[in-house]
Amino acid sequence: MNADPRWMTPEVALMRDSVRKVFEREFVPNEARWRREHVADRAVWRRAGETGLLLASIPEEYGGAGGSFAHEAVVAHEQARALVNSFSINVHSGIVAHYLLAYGSEEQKRRWLPPMARGELVAAIAMSEPGAGTDLQAIRTSALRDGDDYVINGAKTFITNGHHADLVVVAVKTDPQQRARGVSLVVAETASLRGFRRGPLLEKVGMTGQDTCELFFDDVRVPAANLLGSEEGQGFRQLMQQLPRERLLIAIAAAATMQRAVDETLAYAAQRRIFGEPLLALQNTRFTLAECQTEAALARAFVDQCIERQLEGTLDVPTAAMAKWSITDRLCKVLDACLQLHGGYGYMTEYPIARMWADARVMRIFGGANEVMKELIARSMEQRA
Repeated sequence: MNADPRWMTPEVALMRDSVRKVFEREFVPNEARWRREHVADRAVWRRAGETGLLLASIPEEYGGAGGSFAHEAVVAHEQARALVNSFSINVHSGIVAHYLLAYGSEEQKRRWLPPMARGELVAAIAMSEPGAGTDLQAIRTSALRDGDDYVINGAKTFITNGHHADLVVVAVKTDPQQRARGVSLVVAETASLRGFRRGPLLEKVGMTGQDTCELFFDDVRVPAANLLGSEEGQGFRQLMQQLPRERLLIAIAAAATMQRAVDETLAYAAQRRIFGEPLLALQNTRFTLAECQTEAALARAFVDQCIERQLEGTLDVPTAAMAKWSITDRLCKVLDACLQLHGGYGYMTEYPIARMWADARVMRIFGGANEVMKELIARSMEQRA
């Protein structure tokens, strides 16, 4: 509808077109089955690696594609647009890979990033706990030093990619007496890891194909060399530095889904007849779609501005929080209006609008609840007062 934004260079646009075809050819045909089975095939990760979808913005020396955040944004946008929600490239490539790139030692980066790029290792990040979600200072999972190892005890919940994860960045307390200063990030390699177990796949309202589960650590011994960063107690700062990237990726996916919802509803309204004429001929339909398209355009404009700032290195915490909360909130409102225009068919999961409606609700929760986003923005405003 609109001209490509400045960050969408001809080279990035070419990649976008290629990525779109890959999702449509390789993954869309399997999405319905994955949703029924509540998990994608393990082989999907190797295929994603073979088709160049993984670690798009990680340097080539570590096995990545050597691109920028623009390339990462394209993958996030196209996966959301294709309604392929059963495996999270955002978590694997956009989040975990960048924790390793930013805070890992040279040996850690060379050991873990290349197999992640090939899809041989699936990555997850374990922050939330049964008693601690957005308040990461309150986590209770501990990692206490014992010789050359950390001994990890605790439980993590709502872990995306958890069922297949070979590599888990675990937020732990290396000093349980401290809050933020006691948090560290330790990487657990799950293969044959004694004391580590996964809970059953969690039954969710939406995103039913995504392999979300609980992870349990019972006296799990992990090499002390798997600590991210040069010393203990850096985890909370590391998390805060990386969360704006995560929240922008959520906003990108929300904006892409919003436009897909408008497009689906426009097509439906054009062919559906009511009172002897197309649904699209009714003023209520036209006005509702006009409002939804306006919301989608505003969301895309804000996302494009944030992508520009991320590429420049100037995207800050409050701006990312604004994008995350406002666009996910708008998405849910647009989806509700679009579902209503579908009538009874909108409630049937064979229609994409029903699946989008259910899948979108969690976007106002993960990556930091939207109420917390508003608190972050308000704190930044207080500093200006």
